[in-house]
Amino acid sequence: MQSNTNLSYSFMNLRKLILSILGVLLIVVAFYGAQLIVKSKNTPKPRPNKVIKSVFVDIVQNGTIPIVISANGNLVAKRRMELYAEVQGVFRRSKKLFKAGQKYGAGETLINIDASEYYASVQSSKSSLYNLITSIMPDLRLDYPDDFPKWDAYLRSFDINKRTPPLPEMTSEKEKFFISGRGVLTNYYNVKNQEQRLSKYTIAAPYKGILTEALVTEGTLVRVGQKLGEYINVGVYELEVAISKTYSDLLKIGEAVALVNLEGTENYSGTVSRINGRVDQASQTITAFIEVRSASLKEGMYLEANLNAREEPDAIEIDRGLLLENNRIFVVRDSILDVIDVKPVYFSDERVVLKEVPNGTTIINKPVAGAYVGMLVKVYEENRTTAKSNEIE
Repeated sequence: MQSNTNLSYSFMNLRKLILSILGVLLIVVAFYGAQLIVKSKNTPKPRPNKVIKSVFVDIVQNGTIPIVISANGNLVAKRRMELYAEVQGVFRRSKKLFKAGQKYGAGETLINIDASEYYASVQSSKSSLYNLITSIMPDLRLDYPDDFPKWDAYLRSFDINKRTPPLPEMTSEKEKFFISGRGVLTNYYNVKNQEQRLSKYTIAAPYKGILTEALVTEGTLVRVGQKLGEYINVGVYELEVAISKTYSDLLKIGEAVALVNLEGTENYSGTVSRINGRVDQASQTITAFIEVRSASLKEGMYLEANLNAREEPDAIEIDRGLLLENNRIFVVRDSILDVIDVKPVYFSDERVVLKEVPNGTTIINKPVAGAYVGMLVKVYEENRTTAKSNEIE
């Protein structure tokens, strides 16, 4: 009985051991099976084909590069006049309307202020002077018979409706004392002062031009010191441009300058007329004035000027975007990109002038995206491609 019990117990233990071994084996087989399945799904990545970029190049041939300074500004009339009133009165109508854009010839009346009241006062003073000289004529005949004829001729030529003529020349001290003692000189210069003031009631055009601003109209009460308008001479203008002080010693008066309008449709020729002798402390520039003549120009027009400052020998000119940091540029050596040091001598908005680039060096003439030193490139033979296309045609 006991032996049967022991045998059953041993059999159960053996069964548990076999089941445990089978379980472990099943887990191991499942793990390795899963690994195989995962590895079978990992497809190898394709290797990308190596791309060789084509680049446009130039062969360096140093030469003399003219340095052209670009500047811009607005035209201003070379001769302009601001009109101010020096007397008071009502603005009267003249032959031409006092309006902006009105053209006048030299000597034509620009402004006519009512001077009737003051004119009567001047005439009264002239009459008083005439009467005063007439009253001293008997004494002149008796005391200074040699001087009487010239004063008699002066009275005969005196016209109260014209400007007062100059007094006769006094040749002796006695004559001068006599004339001055009778108050003739005082009255004469009072009349001349009034005549001078009377002339300011009318403003005439000093030269042929056009009225660019009109601030009064007919019937306006004009006051002393009031601005009336602006008048300019047409056809001759000046362009004020700021130039770097680096080129101040290169600019010369009389030098020709090429000008172009904002749209680039019209070209003009000008000359440097003046150069300021002071450097602007804030911008470190000097001001140059370019004179230009053309009937098609208008004051305030925007023009761009190109001044020939100097010529730089043994240099090349490239696009400004090709210059790298630390003053370097890309070159091609055996189909591989490299860099060399250069010396910039002048920058414009789009171009840069370089020195110390050896002749025969192959440089890139168009930017390459993602370029770096050691990059493998292919030179684009533009000339050969163009030649072949021409042959086909």
